Amino acid sequence: MNSQTLKHNPLLPAVLRYPVKFIPDVMHNHVVVTALNRLFKQEIIDGELDFLEGKTLAVNVRDAAVHILLSMHEQKIITRSKTTKADLTMEGSLYDFLLLARRREDADTLFFNRRLRLSGDTELGLYVKNFLDALEINQQLTYVYKLTDKMSRIAERIG
Repeated sequence: MNSQTLKHNPLLPAVLRYPVKFIPDVMHNHVVVTALNRLFKQEIIDGELDFLEGKTLAVNVRDAAVHILLSMHEQKIITRSKTTKADLTMEGSLYDFLLLARRREDADTLFFNRRLRLSGDTELGLYVKNFLDALEINQQLTYVYKLTDKMSRIAERIG
């Protein structure tokens, strides 16, 4: 744990937030599910994400105004329509999601400090948290970790 990163909470600057609003949700969704299906290909094959089958996880990135609904269907991560009721909602700032992705902070610390919030199905929330905690850094994730580390450090400097 690195309590130093939790002392400040940089938000996406308004100059970057504004253009994101004009990107259609379908594009956000496509990019996210394509990336997740590639990154977690082995985990999907191994059934590690089966807990999402028939469930809907809402991911809200507050400062970027991005809202994505995810589910599993036939061993693929898919998006759900905006009208789908989420079983679990995970909410935070882009910076906090970057900290989580880079493992500069663990999920427990971010949730305990209310930087990331979960609401809804607590059992599903535990599955999601345990999946994130158990993720091993493989070759595919190494690139993502380097990228998210750079992005989080840039956010710290800007924010």
